[in-house]
Amino acid sequence: MTTLFALLLHAFPRRFRGRFGREMADQAAEECARGFDRGWWLGCWCVVTTAGDLMVAGLAERVRPTWSGAGDGEGILEEEVGMMIGSWMRDLRHGARALRKAPGFTVAAVGTLALALGANAGIFGVVDGVLLRPLPYAEADRLVYVAASAPGSDFPDEFGVSIEFFYQYRDQATQLEDLATFNSFTATVRADDRVERLRQSMPSMSLFSTLGVTPVLGRLPEPGEGGRVALIGHGLWTTWFGQDPSVIGRSYDFIDGPKEVIGVMGPDFQFPVAGIAAWVPIERTGEVTNPGRFGQVNLVGRMAPDADHESLARELDALADRLPDLYGGPASYEQIIAQHVPVVRSLRDELLGDVQGPLWILMAAVGVVLLIASANVAGLFTVRAEGRGRDLAVRRAIGAGRGDLIRSQLAETVVVAGLAGIGAVALASVILPAFRNAAPDGMPRASDVGLSGTTILFVLAASALTAVACGLAPAVRASRPDLDRLKDGARGSTRRRHLGRDALVVGQTALALVLLVGSGLLMRSFQELRSVDPGYDTSGILTFQFAPDEDHLDDGPSWARFHQDFMARLRTLQGVESVGFVENMPLDERLRGVGFVTEATAASDPESGPRGTVTFAGGDYFEAMGIEVLEGRAFNEDDAVIPGNVVVSRTVADLLWPGKSAVGQRLRVTLVDEWHTVIGVVEDIRQYDFRGDPEPVVYFPPVGPTPTSWMLPSPGYVVRSERAASLAPEIRALVREVTPSAPVYRVYTMEELVSRSMTALAFTMLTLGIAAGLALLLGAIGLYGVLSYVVNERRQEIGVRMALGAEASRVRRMVVGQGARVLALGVVLGLGVAVFATRALASLLFGVSPLDAWTFAGTSAVLVAVGLLASYLPARRASRVDPVQSMRGG
Repeated sequence: MTTLFALLLHAFPRRFRGRFGREMADQAAEECARGFDRGWWLGCWCVVTTAGDLMVAGLAERVRPTWSGAGDGEGILEEEVGMMIGSWMRDLRHGARALRKAPGFTVAAVGTLALALGANAGIFGVVDGVLLRPLPYAEADRLVYVAASAPGSDFPDEFGVSIEFFYQYRDQATQLEDLATFNSFTATVRADDRVERLRQSMPSMSLFSTLGVTPVLGRLPEPGEGGRVALIGHGLWTTWFGQDPSVIGRSYDFIDGPKEVIGVMGPDFQFPVAGIAAWVPIERTGEVTNPGRFGQVNLVGRMAPDADHESLARELDALADRLPDLYGGPASYEQIIAQHVPVVRSLRDELLGDVQGPLWILMAAVGVVLLIASANVAGLFTVRAEGRGRDLAVRRAIGAGRGDLIRSQLAETVVVAGLAGIGAVALASVILPAFRNAAPDGMPRASDVGLSGTTILFVLAASALTAVACGLAPAVRASRPDLDRLKDGARGSTRRRHLGRDALVVGQTALALVLLVGSGLLMRSFQELRSVDPGYDTSGILTFQFAPDEDHLDDGPSWARFHQDFMARLRTLQGVESVGFVENMPLDERLRGVGFVTEATAASDPESGPRGTVTFAGGDYFEAMGIEVLEGRAFNEDDAVIPGNVVVSRTVADLLWPGKSAVGQRLRVTLVDEWHTVIGVVEDIRQYDFRGDPEPVVYFPPVGPTPTSWMLPSPGYVVRSERAASLAPEIRALVREVTPSAPVYRVYTMEELVSRSMTALAFTMLTLGIAAGLALLLGAIGLYGVLSYVVNERRQEIGVRMALGAEASRVRRMVVGQGARVLALGVVLGLGVAVFATRALASLLFGVSPLDAWTFAGTSAVLVAVGLLASYLPARRASRVDPVQSMRGG
């Protein structure tokens, strides 16, 4: 608390702050602490009022100093502070009574600010929980993620390294204190009579020392225990074991068999992804049989205290250059090493991924909404102050100082901002839980989002700043009352006042247009994504997985026969049209990257070839998914038990055999001896999302050249049916008949997978759209309020015009014209700002330029239409003025 007040004291001159700053901050903190002792809301109120007091007093001290820097300031300070607090408390009481007499004004001002402050509090709570809080690891700023890139190659822009990199970096890098491998996958967990498929990891033994974490119960693994023990997550310990400490020492099935539970990690430890259930550490022995298996491991390291990212990357680059000499490998491996460039990135940036940009954009968007709301409320207070011009002139004439007038006017703003801050906290307490429920799957640290003390302090600070922003200019303006108003109630000049209000509306309009353009661009991107052809059908398809645990399923052919039999059962369900399976379900799982060799390229370099991806498919997979067969044929039942045939995507065919038919050609995977014959070419598909290019995919049958070469224990099943959305219960019952203990998981319709793949964009679009809608509403209200006041102020003038014969339509045109001029200035200014601001959205857009002319024109038209409507309503009221009555009232 003292720190907050110390920051606010920068409003005072430096010499004054140096002499009295410490005492003032301490005294203010003590007063607020006593307020909190008497009640939470009273304490919050004390913070808001004291913060506003300090800022106003600081500005006043700069304008009219009360201390020259000489003499004994202790008594003077205490007296000044006491008088200041007393004056403010008196003015706050008067301000509260005045606001109570104007309920309409108070509700409008408090409601406007509470809505804007609540939106800011909600998004700030998200930013604080996800981005601002430090990672729950010791000296987290020294943790780095290490990967690889190979510019000029056909490898991805960034990829995981192979195991020999880990050994070389771990043993030789002087700028790394510790290094660990990690991964993440789903596997079956069995504990007593409970069986589920859960997220797990098999990191190296050094993961926990690298991150600097320890279990809250039990211990870390010791040398020699690799692969035989497990540590479980706090969530699994709570939900499955009821936080029973006796779980330590028991054995349960994790990943590939029984493991002894030796520790329970804390609730904050969810590495590398949220919701992870268990870690089974393994020991890395240093053996490398096939160098160059890139993507095999992910690395996290702890830098030495004096290291930085650039120097570490240079050292790792030099160490990687030695790998071919140490481990051998084909010519293609040496070529990749020659192109290799290390990727060293902070672990924070790696874990937060792409979420940082959208969250900061949303924070900026709600900040704009707060500016618009502040301008609205400032306009309301300006109008209120002008309506009390005669009263203020009287007070000024009988000796009230400008400081007194400023404080009395600003006191009302402080009361409004304080009430709005209370409402904002209440609104944030609703927004934040709703955010946790609506956040995209996989958003890092979403569980940390909540109404924290930091968020409440943010609201208090924002309320104090808003009070100054809304009230200071109107208060200063009101402190210079027009003394001519004392003469027969004269109104005085209004032109200068109109210019100030018009400037506020211009700013509101411009800011609202910027948000409208941004949300419009995201909406266009969403529409473009929805229109992308992924290469497969997205309706009428149900997908699921299950993990059988039968003793006879111990090789590839037995698994293939099991899947064939189960598919036959699935086909008997009512409404099922076709059934197939695939190892890596589109939009749900990633494919494995490999290099391919053809008979033509094998002669020149037997272990080098273009890169693509592989997966395994069976049954009527292509028919069930609606993937078109372009040439040849798809797999049949014989291919499921007799290896040797493959199906390739269009991109693979063009890549490996340009200008030729791919059917009948042969290929093999690098470092593998078996050749496979292409029997068909199918349409490309988008495996990961609709943004990227289609992946080059080779589909293998569910059996390999040898019984143990590969097995498919739990592929993703694909069921085409008009009843896809209601088939899940029947499928679960069928699985229980076949293998009662097998967990069924990842049950989705393709529509759900498509929606999930677009959740991040949809979430950002929706949130920014809500902010833009609020901005549009507030901007329209601001324009309506200004014109309504103008109409009321010119009521007598309008009455005279109409008495002299002016038509109602001409009066309407006059008022609407004034609004249109203000609106046009705001649109022009907003378009200029949007040209630069929308560039921040470039990484989120798809198929739309940040300067898309149609979006700029469309959103401008919407804003103009709403603005003209807001102008027309006061214009219509002006045209209905009774000339006789208005002149009498004048």
